[in-house]
Amino acid sequence: MPLSWNEIRDRAARFAKDWAGVTSEQAEAQSFWNDFLQVFGVDRRRVAVFEKKVAKFSGKPGRIDLFWPGVLLAEHKSAGKDLDAAFDQATDYFAQLKPREVPRYVIVSDFEHIRLYDLETDTTVDVALADLPKQIRHFGFIAGYQVQQIKPEDPVNLKAAEKMGRLHDQLKAAGYEGHALELLLVRLLFCLFADDTGIFQPAQSFQEWLDSRTAEDGSDLGGKLAEAFQVLNTPQEKRLKHRDEQLAAFPYVNGKLFQETLPIAAFDSAMRETLLDACALDWGKISPAIFGGLFQSIMDAKARRNLGAHYTSEANILKLIKPLFLDELWAEFQRIRHNRNKLFDFHKRLRQLNFLDPACGCGNFLVVAYRELRLLELEILRASRESDQLSLDVNSLIRLDVDQFHGIEIEEFPAQIAQVALWLTDHQMNMRIGEEFGMYFARIPLKSAANIVHGNALRMDWADVVPPNRLSYILGNPPFSGAMVISAQARRDMQHALADIPGGGVLDFVACWYWSAAKFASGSNIKIGLVSTNSVVQGEQPALLWAPIFALGYEICFAHQTFQWSNEARGVAAVHCVIVGYQQGAAAERRLFEYPTPKASPLEKLAQEINAYLLDAPSAFLPTRSDPICNAPRMRFGNMPRDGGHLLLTTEDAESVLMSEPQLKEVIRQFLGAKQLLQGGRRYCIWLLDAGPSLVRSSPFLMERLRAVSTFRAASKAASTRRLAETPGLFAQIAQPNGRYVLIPRHSSEHRRYVPMAFLGQENIVADSCLSVENATEFHFGVLSSTMHNAWMRYTCGRLKSDFRYSKDIVYNNFPWPEPSDKQRTAIETTAQAVLDARARFPEATLADLYDPLSMPPALRKAHEQLDRAVDAAYSRRKFEGDADRVAFLFERYQEIVSLLPKQPTKTKRRPKSDT
Repeated sequence: MPLSWNEIRDRAARFAKDWAGVTSEQAEAQSFWNDFLQVFGVDRRRVAVFEKKVAKFSGKPGRIDLFWPGVLLAEHKSAGKDLDAAFDQATDYFAQLKPREVPRYVIVSDFEHIRLYDLETDTTVDVALADLPKQIRHFGFIAGYQVQQIKPEDPVNLKAAEKMGRLHDQLKAAGYEGHALELLLVRLLFCLFADDTGIFQPAQSFQEWLDSRTAEDGSDLGGKLAEAFQVLNTPQEKRLKHRDEQLAAFPYVNGKLFQETLPIAAFDSAMRETLLDACALDWGKISPAIFGGLFQSIMDAKARRNLGAHYTSEANILKLIKPLFLDELWAEFQRIRHNRNKLFDFHKRLRQLNFLDPACGCGNFLVVAYRELRLLELEILRASRESDQLSLDVNSLIRLDVDQFHGIEIEEFPAQIAQVALWLTDHQMNMRIGEEFGMYFARIPLKSAANIVHGNALRMDWADVVPPNRLSYILGNPPFSGAMVISAQARRDMQHALADIPGGGVLDFVACWYWSAAKFASGSNIKIGLVSTNSVVQGEQPALLWAPIFALGYEICFAHQTFQWSNEARGVAAVHCVIVGYQQGAAAERRLFEYPTPKASPLEKLAQEINAYLLDAPSAFLPTRSDPICNAPRMRFGNMPRDGGHLLLTTEDAESVLMSEPQLKEVIRQFLGAKQLLQGGRRYCIWLLDAGPSLVRSSPFLMERLRAVSTFRAASKAASTRRLAETPGLFAQIAQPNGRYVLIPRHSSEHRRYVPMAFLGQENIVADSCLSVENATEFHFGVLSSTMHNAWMRYTCGRLKSDFRYSKDIVYNNFPWPEPSDKQRTAIETTAQAVLDARARFPEATLADLYDPLSMPPALRKAHEQLDRAVDAAYSRRKFEGDADRVAFLFERYQEIVSLLPKQPTKTKRRPKSDT
């Protein structure tokens, strides 16, 4: 199992520090490479040799500094030497290597720089030693990670959408709106594309017709367009004989795109110029997959300011469809490409595949899936040509068509765009085949159409769209919103879709599609792959959603862990997503894509099992628990004032009050929230839990503050808050520990290896932005501060974007504590105190300073490493290879513990209120 990226980065940071300033190749090169491979958990002696004797191209003997057959060749030089010459020297050794020994990667280094050459992708990365921790992902292949390369989109899509957006606004301002405006724009989209891709002959004939046959003031443009649409909807033999010859040259399109008669739009000169400007773009370069989402966004001026912020990029679509079906099909093609009969049968089988996107939007998933299948078909035709199977009639050999693709979309306009986008894609691929085989091929008039249904997928029977026995794959990117922020109609739809999941009302809206797809595909061979927010694999949601899905016999066959939404548009939305692929029955292999950071490229590994938290670990579900599963102290939320701010004081307020009323010293207490815990600074509160009435009445300051609290609470709309007006001197929620406690911020940065925690006395009042573990000891502080617990937290907590959201009921109460011997407990307590002592050496530093990965003091880092060893030893004698290994072990330990616990009573989760 590869080391986690957190651990690799930590090792890289130590490596960079240890080797800073070293210069001599002869003295230190071999030690350098031994240590470098250890950064990735690789023992050099098991994979690579030093000084391998080999002949150069010239025939002269040479020695390779470091040689890992088939993977890596490294050449080392002293500081300041020419690394270009080092690379030439390295590749000079290839002459006498066996083909299977030729490496994909070459690394050259002079200690100060490490330069990586990927000979397969012809890319080079030059990394300064000091920057190695930041750039370590480029070397992931050493640890067994594979980096997927996915190309970004062409920005021409944005320019095209902006042009159409301007025309949309002008038409709408003139009073042309609604369904008519939407359909007009879809038709113009088709015409602009057809003008640049050979559907309209000659090229730019639509642009030429607009320019020469319509008045410059635009007064007749609406009527002329209506006439053109009528022509495009009429077969040649049924057209009027005396029609304008330029119009008559347009082909019959069919497909019902131009069938409906629209109201005639009123144009002016500016609107005509906008349309002609749009004609000037090269629409042949437009990606139908991306442009569909952008085209939809032009209908909303606010959305247009963030063009593309919420559409799914091609890169993200490929992340789903490659492991869902594409990689498997390409692998099969490579195996049988030289076998005529098998190639024929394979091509025939591709025609039988059917795809459903039950929330298809503008069809981008269907479009990219179709395009990629057509690219595979192109390779089949090439292989057939090589085998002398190909006849001259390419048309008869193309099997794939848009009618293999099905979609459901609740909005009419996106459904229309999806239909057209698939036609555009079909034509683009036909053009590509024409270029390949020297003949033009266009399926005009349109005979086949994608089956895009305008309807509510959460209310309709998907079998009415495509029967499950015909379907091969369900895929897409359903809408995602938190359960509490969706519309009233969506809440009713959600209740309907999740009616048979107990407690399903607290799930995110996207869970409706995960569950509906599972029920629809049950009993079939349909494979499912969906993109969604990462909430469905975090916190309490995995147990609620995935337990019933797994109960139907499904397992996760591939998954992408959390990554950040990415596309080429401006103002990209900060959405963190996962991709989950699942099927009934055992998968041939289970592919897990991990991300060093949410913005990084995916790194693939094969997993033994992928659980509901997208871990290579045993399947287990962490329910919401009110108490710990182990003999551990209880965790509590902090104290909540609900006071309008009148019980809270700044440092200046507190100092001023105590100057005038020093008798209040015992009731003006430090109030510790997450901000004060992490960033420093002080905040105070009025804490009157045990204060006598005489103290309160004798203080003008307290009486004034309590009257303000009472007034604030009495004015509340909530009855529970109004009742609290009777006790204005008390916090609304009191959960102050008695005795020492561990203080934990409820939210913490994803960049920290350890969530900063404090070990405090009861004199500090806990704010509700923190959690406390009451009656804690150094042992509890040590375990909670360890890598073992932090790894558990990282994989099981909820997230705010990608930052950690620590949960009492999920993370803490389900955590499997160790059962140490007295000696092991003492070791944990001693090393935990050493962590506190190391912090105390830097009294001016905040916890945020101390736990920043770049500024963490070596003494504190060393103390944590010693604590980690003590905690690991209390769990097992084995050596843990990283976070993933630890969490897999903890899930096994969790299963052992809960199997001995009394069965929890079933709790019905509160559903959002229905508006019906």
